[in-house]
Amino acid sequence: MRMEYRQLGATGTRVSSICYGTWRFGMQSSGEYETDREEAHELLDAFEAGGGNFIDTANVYGDPNGTSEEWIGDWLSERDREDYVLASKVYFPFDGENPNGRGLSRTHIRNQIEGTLDRLGTDYLDLYYIHRWDENTPIEETMQTLSGLVDEGKVNYLGASTMAAWQLTKALWKSDVNDYARFDVTQPMFHAAQTEVDDYLDVCADQDIAVCPYSPLAGGFLTGKYERDDDGSAVGPDGSRANLVDYFQDAYVSDHGWEVLSAIESVADEVDASAAQVALRWLVDQREFACIPIVGARTVEQMEENLGAVDVTLSEEQYDRIADARTGDEA
Repeated sequence: MRMEYRQLGATGTRVSSICYGTWRFGMQSSGEYETDREEAHELLDAFEAGGGNFIDTANVYGDPNGTSEEWIGDWLSERDREDYVLASKVYFPFDGENPNGRGLSRTHIRNQIEGTLDRLGTDYLDLYYIHRWDENTPIEETMQTLSGLVDEGKVNYLGASTMAAWQLTKALWKSDVNDYARFDVTQPMFHAAQTEVDDYLDVCADQDIAVCPYSPLAGGFLTGKYERDDDGSAVGPDGSRANLVDYFQDAYVSDHGWEVLSAIESVADEVDASAAQVALRWLVDQREFACIPIVGARTVEQMEENLGAVDVTLSEEQYDRIADARTGDEA
């Protein structure tokens, strides 16, 4: 496997074609870590061995908040910081007792960037996302504050995660008219079976903004590990998300989704790859904007399979077959 590197949208920074999302680092379920510190470092080792250099986290990942950033910082302490592109986020409550400990105010952003840098053991972030839109803070205040972090060298680029197309457009316009740093990267939920995000993606394409989608495998649905029940629901192996997460069926499973999965599996058979690899490769090959999917592998084997997507080559016909299934334009 030879990792591919590409420009992060209109920026001058090059990143691996696959990003590693670390939201499970330190997450606890029934008192047990989903990914503990040792496992987290093994996964980062596997990502590094496969050529990955783009790592995504957030200040609220882990239990307690900040655990994911701390574990990444521990891992980075034995490496050259400049070899990696680090992304984190701000918005959600970090300190539940502090009335100003949430949102996108100048106060909260300024407080949180220092904690994030300290936990990661670095002087700067390559990419800083707003984790959500804050209806209680004027976007001018948010963008001015973020732009100040860029001017100070604490952040290189700005990103926006999970918002409406009109909100992204408004933020870009406010940045342009006020000469603030603008969003160069977005992080929506986007996968081959989803079309609800297309207006948002049109803005990204028009503005040359990189798209780093989370849930690129539809919560595991597009890996092909699920079987279709008579009622159209997904039946998976023990421990799979379909059996553990209540919203899985509503969020990811539909007649349309099964049709997209069928197209992905047919292409996977033709190129001798897994369905997951084809689904990821289809995202990497997006024609209108730079697309760097964020994978959340839980095992080294999953990580190696996900990174193997860079070895897959899709023909134009195969790419279009999946795109047509996504939009319902199959012949």
